Amino acid sequence: MVEHAALSATREAYDAAAPMYAQLFRDELRDRPLERAILSAFAEVVRASGNGQVADLGCGPGHITAHLDELGLEVFGVDASPAMIKLARHAYPGLRFDMGSMAAVNIADGVLGGVLSRWSIIHTPPKELPAILGEFHRVLAPGGHLLVGFWAGDDSAHPTQVFDHAVAPAYRWSPDHLASMLRRSGLAEVARLVGEPEPTDRRQFQSIHLLARKVQA
Repeated sequence: MVEHAALSATREAYDAAAPMYAQLFRDELRDRPLERAILSAFAEVVRASGNGQVADLGCGPGHITAHLDELGLEVFGVDASPAMIKLARHAYPGLRFDMGSMAAVNIADGVLGGVLSRWSIIHTPPKELPAILGEFHRVLAPGGHLLVGFWAGDDSAHPTQVFDHAVAPAYRWSPDHLASMLRRSGLAEVARLVGEPEPTDRRQFQSIHLLARKVQA
């Protein structure tokens, strides 16, 4: 598969920022009870399906992968940045972290009970996103769950909006538009968490978590 230019640029940017990024976000869940709650709900529905194997796609330095492990999931992380994978393996030597791309995950069809994509689609150009969602659908078992996190756009006339990200060019998405894309990919929305920005947040955007389930064949 030919790698698109945006992925190459994003990998290089995150390689350069990896140590700072890991330090900055190491304890990010500590003061975010709603995000902990949606991750706990995700873990619960995955365990209830009888298949606790989960891929954290775009895992970065591995802190969320480790959190899912603590929630009782059989989880491994995947990231396109070699520097991020190196940091994750060093910080969490008991967990598995693989180099890879969300566009071509090195996993057989239909084997995962869950996929986490937490702020990992934000650097994906809109024309590339349907293929990414199709890949999420491919690796999930029937009835498996996807949890995707992203920032919401604030202009209903535009399904995507470019914004100034500190690391690489990034996109915000209309939640309804993204939910519609999920449906077209065979992933039915189960729940939605909308978080309003805190006054101290650098980005005054709503955060969105969409929980979706792979439709049974």
